[in-house]
Amino acid sequence: MPKQSAGILVYRKHNNQLQVLLVHPGGPFFAKKDLGAWSIPKGEFTTEDPLAAAIREFKEELGIDIAGNFEPLTSVKLKSGKMVHAWAIEVDLDISETKSNTFIIEWPPRSGKMQEFPEVDKVEWFTIADAKEKINATQIGFIEELN
Repeated sequence: MPKQSAGILVYRKHNNQLQVLLVHPGGPFFAKKDLGAWSIPKGEFTTEDPLAAAIREFKEELGIDIAGNFEPLTSVKLKSGKMVHAWAIEVDLDISETKSNTFIIEWPPRSGKMQEFPEVDKVEWFTIADAKEKINATQIGFIEELN
């Protein structure tokens, strides 16, 4: 069975503009990447209910509990074969004190040194136009479903 991921696209109306909440992956691989590197908060799951997994991942990546009326979005299949399931919810969240969980990897490679990095190093609200430039291209459809 192909790997699966689940996430949440949070949106709000701010100054009469629709905005979406995106996260930038932490760690050394994405440190110098911006355009096309951002994502909805999401993560892998196996046997868990997909929406429950999306809510859990949101909490792990932002340190914020989220609840409400989740609207299902059309799932996308990545080049790797992984399926990404997503839900949208309108919430005006305060992101000033987000706190991501961390992961540990050997860095630099083959150095024998283990380093800890946040899963998410930036959380920002973007207008729809800016979000479409920032988000990983395979996830643009999630944003387009909001319009």
